[in-house]
Amino acid sequence: MEKTIRALIADDERYSRDELKHLLEEFPAIQVVGEAESGEAAVMKAIQLQPDVVFLDVEMPKMNGMEAAQSLHELKKVPLIIFATAYPQFAAEAFRYEATDYLLKPYDEDQLEQTIRRVEKLIGAKKENDIGKPAGKLAVEEDGEILYLEPKEILYIGRDEKVSRIITRTGEHETKTPLKDLESRLLPFSFFRIHKSYLVNLDYVTRLTPWFNGAYQLEMEGREELLSVSRNYVKALRVRLEL
Repeated sequence: MEKTIRALIADDERYSRDELKHLLEEFPAIQVVGEAESGEAAVMKAIQLQPDVVFLDVEMPKMNGMEAAQSLHELKKVPLIIFATAYPQFAAEAFRYEATDYLLKPYDEDQLEQTIRRVEKLIGAKKENDIGKPAGKLAVEEDGEILYLEPKEILYIGRDEKVSRIITRTGEHETKTPLKDLESRLLPFSFFRIHKSYLVNLDYVTRLTPWFNGAYQLEMEGREELLSVSRNYVKALRVRLEL
């Protein structure tokens, strides 16, 4: 049975929402569960509806698509984000928010199909991991080679600009793979997102210290640097950590 992927469409133009909704009907796995006419409404509906993927227009009133993407990354369940806009100049900025793809209007049906296949692959991998599919090693391309890292050897992963830094017990590695993708691959293991820029191995957490405004700082075994824990993740983090 094909897995259902819950989608939310955010666009201030009703015609654009209707057009994208119509095009998405061609993909049996996609179920449009909601629509929003602004970035602010998109965030509220994402909280209510828990979509797997959000199609975001960039130019919207009150809160634009980029601002909405930033807010979506603060949610406990972060959906995949696909920007859908008539403006190509925002593409570079969009991928700073770990966008899964960037669609241009008018929609190219072939490009949309490629995007949906990518979403299906990402969501499918996540759901398979959710039910405990056995996983192997994490593959990282570095200096023309592919390194295979044991998840249990990874302390944490930090995202800086377009690079993900993987900190292990014995060294550091860099990859362009987005943090969201790495998070999906590491779901079967004891990794937890503590911030939009950090994914940590809970086995190596040694201390959690209150910082300010509800946020915390986290210490990892054998490391001197302190990692920021967003206040939105604190409660769930403590649930995972504590007996």
